[in-house]
Amino acid sequence: MTILQEIVKNKRKEVLKQKQLFPYNYLEKSTFFKHKTNSLVTMLKKSKSGIIAEHKRSSPSKKVINNNVSINRAIEGYDKAGVSGISILTDQKFFSGSLKDLQESRSLTRLPILRKDFIIDIYQIVEAKASGADVILLIAAILSKKEIMVFSDFAKRLNLEVLLEIHNIKELKKSLFPSIDIIGVNNRDLKTFEVDIDISKKLADQIPKDFIKISESGINKPSSVIELQKYGYKGFLVGENFMKTNDPGKSANKFIKKIENEN
Repeated sequence: MTILQEIVKNKRKEVLKQKQLFPYNYLEKSTFFKHKTNSLVTMLKKSKSGIIAEHKRSSPSKKVINNNVSINRAIEGYDKAGVSGISILTDQKFFSGSLKDLQESRSLTRLPILRKDFIIDIYQIVEAKASGADVILLIAAILSKKEIMVFSDFAKRLNLEVLLEIHNIKELKKSLFPSIDIIGVNNRDLKTFEVDIDISKKLADQIPKDFIKISESGINKPSSVIELQKYGYKGFLVGENFMKTNDPGKSANKFIKKIENEN
């Protein structure tokens, strides 16, 4: 069993438990459920850097990344740094995240917030809305074509934007629905966890111009962003590169300034 399969197996058990503890009608009463969506698409279109900064304490491949920086300090730092959006890992078992992190982040910033998790059930989309998310992540590698269509359409009805993550042309072709807002190319193979940013370059021309496209994973230097911008990428998801430092916000600020000085 691959790590990805293990994550999905655990997620199914986790969602079943959450449904029993917090049914749909409970989630719909959340203060955040009526929150007006902040558009990540709009932010990316007008940004020179397109940086989406991620809060990630750990990962299956890197283990512990940073358990010392508080969520408050990280989010406030990212906000001041001028990022286009913030990604919050909410998976607890494999990434040490939580929905509480998302909820706290929502109270700290007006920037668009992406709930980054392994969504395999509509319940998680309602959960994301009830926790203050503006954008959800759908991962093509773990979803069928029908699931992508149904989940993305449901998200739009909740006024959530949808980021669809792909790693190859096969995943891209099954994922092109009008209810998708952003196509994210993950340079990391979720089965082997190997990273190669050339994946973004190879897939760039295959993504229809109707979609905003972003590059994810392995973005660890400003020059990589500048190079990928030439391929039409508007956004860049950066997590570990900022989180491995003592001050993620300060690191993001320096990173963004270098990009802006080159553009």
